[in-house]
Amino acid sequence: MKPRHKKISIIAISVIGLSLVTLLILNAFKDNIVYFHSPTDIKAGKAPVNQTFRLGGMVKENSVKHSNKGLKVTFTVTDTIKDINVAYEGILPDLFREGQGVVTQGKLDASGLFIAEQVLAKHDENYMPPEAKAAMDAAKTLKKP
Repeated sequence: MKPRHKKISIIAISVIGLSLVTLLILNAFKDNIVYFHSPTDIKAGKAPVNQTFRLGGMVKENSVKHSNKGLKVTFTVTDTIKDINVAYEGILPDLFREGQGVVTQGKLDASGLFIAEQVLAKHDENYMPPEAKAAMDAAKTLKKP
């Protein structure tokens, strides 16, 4: 084999190997990516059904209902335009309360109920997750005539 052919073979094998490594890395990221959606996005049909994603907004006033049995709780997340009902079973964060920002991670079932696997509450009175703040701001601009 001529030196020129060896170089081309090495380059071709390197490109193929690098492509395979990149493909494997991207595939691993795809399985771990969790998208964010607002209640307006969900009502518009932009959120996947039975796939994990994050829902963010404000906990609607007078919407939190605790079950008499166990740790089940239901509440409503709003972006001031649309509302999504959320069901969660577990211990809520200490800072979770009505009228405060929240991000939940879980799946939307076929009936439109968001089944949360995780609930994240804001950590001080001035903080709101960037995704939730952007969704709330977008909702406010849609609300204005």
